[in-house]
Amino acid sequence: MTSEQSRYDVVVVGGGHNGLVAATYLAQAGLSVVVLERLGHPGGAAVSAQAFPGQPARLSRYSYLVSLMPEQLVRELGLDISLAPRTTASYTPYVRNGRDGGLLVERPEGSRTRESFAALTGSDEEYDAWQAFYGEVAELAQAVAPTLMQPLPTERVLASEVDERIWRDIVQRPLGEAIERRFGDDTVRGVVATDALIGTFASMHDQSLAQNRCFLYHLIGNGTGEWRVPVGGMGAVTDALARAAVAAGVEIITSAGVSTIAPGDDEAEVTWHDGSRDHTVVGRHVLANVAPWVLQILLGEPEDPVTKPEGSQLKVNFLLDRLPGLKSGLDPRLAFAGTLHLDEDYTQLEAAYADAAAGRLPAVLPGEVYCHSLTDPSILGELAGTGAHTLTYFGLHTPASLFEGDTSAARALAVERALTSIDAHLTEPLAACVATDAQGRPCIEAKIPQDVEADLAMPGGHIFHGDLDWPWAPNRARLDTPARQWGVQTGSPSVLLCGSGARRGGAVSGLGGHNAAQAVLASR
Repeated sequence: MTSEQSRYDVVVVGGGHNGLVAATYLAQAGLSVVVLERLGHPGGAAVSAQAFPGQPARLSRYSYLVSLMPEQLVRELGLDISLAPRTTASYTPYVRNGRDGGLLVERPEGSRTRESFAALTGSDEEYDAWQAFYGEVAELAQAVAPTLMQPLPTERVLASEVDERIWRDIVQRPLGEAIERRFGDDTVRGVVATDALIGTFASMHDQSLAQNRCFLYHLIGNGTGEWRVPVGGMGAVTDALARAAVAAGVEIITSAGVSTIAPGDDEAEVTWHDGSRDHTVVGRHVLANVAPWVLQILLGEPEDPVTKPEGSQLKVNFLLDRLPGLKSGLDPRLAFAGTLHLDEDYTQLEAAYADAAAGRLPAVLPGEVYCHSLTDPSILGELAGTGAHTLTYFGLHTPASLFEGDTSAARALAVERALTSIDAHLTEPLAACVATDAQGRPCIEAKIPQDVEADLAMPGGHIFHGDLDWPWAPNRARLDTPARQWGVQTGSPSVLLCGSGARRGGAVSGLGGHNAAQAVLASR
């Protein structure tokens, strides 16, 4: 599709979920909006696909759970989506004194959770510490969450609304200090720490506090931090957003690779290519739903390898003929329904970080597994009810640098170590449960940071477009323009960030898009 217009109120570069959110808000407000998407379909990382030939299951290939998307945003855009809760929050299999067991955390937590902590640690002390810590985290989340769709509050304002101890533990000091002070068991410490390391390569004692910011984002969604399953797969979220955008009058152009953005004082010119020839459109505002590092290149600056983000994750999608049994004896339909932690004891996480920081793929690879189809069997298509299931593995401490050189060999080794970690707690090898595709090949798809960069143009394969920022403004920040007030400013007043690289970006939230749209509306 090619635009017949040459001028719009707003040109959105990038048709990922944030770009669609921004476009819909602005079109509903009466502005003319075009979205230019490089790929042949919108959605970015929020897509579903039949990953395996001959198999009908549609997997959420990249992003796979939703927490940060505010319910207010869903209502305001009239999105027809369903987000299903998970009955299990997490399960962590372990071996202690030669005995296989597992730490079960229910949602909501009940007596089995307390009993599970006691079986692991020998008393109620650790579970009491767990409840106290997450009670304080909930207080912080409930203070932060309502501000995410408002102009940025200052750090001082938010700090005044919560207990100074949790503010210090989460915001001011490396998270490892609080974990080590509050918890004594290595496994419990690790379960707490993992939320700080999703897509973030850092020690728990990193002075940059990148791990703290990641932890906060994983626990503030809608004030509860609950991660829910998009019914129909992540692509259902994109489909709902695209329908809402088109209904509002947004023009979506796919296979439109943007090559340059030339900003002026009051407008910006965008050049894109449709595979045959160049096109140019002018927008009073240009919203960049690309990583800030990519935006600088589109603005004419040279690539800077020093500032290029580096992703750190291994994602492996499986299609299984059946769920495997667990050595602990827990029903796999319960264990795999939430986040199943593997080799994520606190000491294992730090050892894996040390390995990766030294340039080695971790000898023991920490990761977590989740079975989307237990909560939403609709993604299986005609396989529903046959015993088949999808399975997703997400590996930590696997920075892009570990896969440089012989990428195929490094990817294969990472998958092998992931399978070793999984198999250690199963009654049979996972490979025995893996389905085959139409060519008889195992239904296993691995995505490393280089794949994410190649597929989605996320520099370095960084799923957040770069390290996350605190979702508030520093006390001395200049908040003298709508763009600064909403955390979406760039060096040009006519170009705004509207993706994960905005101050309140990261994950499938729509916040970057919402906040960029509000900045545009406030400036008119």
